[in-house]
Amino acid sequence: MTSRRLLRDVTAAALLLAAPVCSGCTATDAAPAPQAATAATPDTPAELEELLVDDVPSGLPRVPDDELEPPAGEKTIDDVARYGEDAQREQEVLADYGYTRGWERFWRSEEELTSVFLDQFADPSGAVSYAADLARNDAEHYGGLLNRSPNGLPEGCVLLAQDDPAPEHRMAGPAAFAWCSAGVFTVAVAAVADTPEDARRELEAVTTAQLDRLRD
Repeated sequence: MTSRRLLRDVTAAALLLAAPVCSGCTATDAAPAPQAATAATPDTPAELEELLVDDVPSGLPRVPDDELEPPAGEKTIDDVARYGEDAQREQEVLADYGYTRGWERFWRSEEELTSVFLDQFADPSGAVSYAADLARNDAEHYGGLLNRSPNGLPEGCVLLAQDDPAPEHRMAGPAAFAWCSAGVFTVAVAAVADTPEDARRELEAVTTAQLDRLRD
C-alpha cells in the first residue's frame, strides 16, 4: 500500500517528503485498539469534511487546498491510489481495506507545518489495519521505533518522533507523526516545528482534538 504524504513543501506545491510504497502489505505487529467513534457516519464527502478540525493550537494559517499538488481536500479511492507507482494495484489494496473516502488539510508558516488526514472505511477492521500499516511503513522509511503507548496521546494511537531527521528526508525541523483509528475512521497527523517539544505538543493537541470531534 502507499504511505501517503503527511508533509509537503506547500509553498512550492511539491513534495517535502517522498512517499514510501508498500503495495499489498499487511501489518505484522498487533494493531492498536481502536478508539470508539460516536459521530454519525458520513454519507458524502461534505459530511466527512465537517468532522475535520478547522484550526490548530499553534495558530498556523491554513493552506488553501489548491496550493498543493496534488490538491488537498477531498480524496477518493482513485486519488489515494495515484499516490503509488502502480495505481491499479494500489486501488485493489485500498478496496481490500474497505476505503470509502478521505480528506486532507494542511497548516503552515515559515518552517512549521501541520497536517491532518481523515479517512473513512466500510468497517472498523479496515480502519485499524490501514492505520497500523501506514505507521509501520513510515517507520521503515524514516527510521526510528514506533511508540505504541505514547504519553500524551489517546489510547490506541501510535507515535513516531523524528527529533533529528535525516537530511535526505528534507524535513525543515524536528517532526512527530501519529496514527490512530476510531470506529470506521483513521486519523493521521504530522507536525514539524522548531523544537522536538513544540512538534510533540502540536501533534498531541491536534490528534486529541480530531479524535474528540469523532466522538461528539
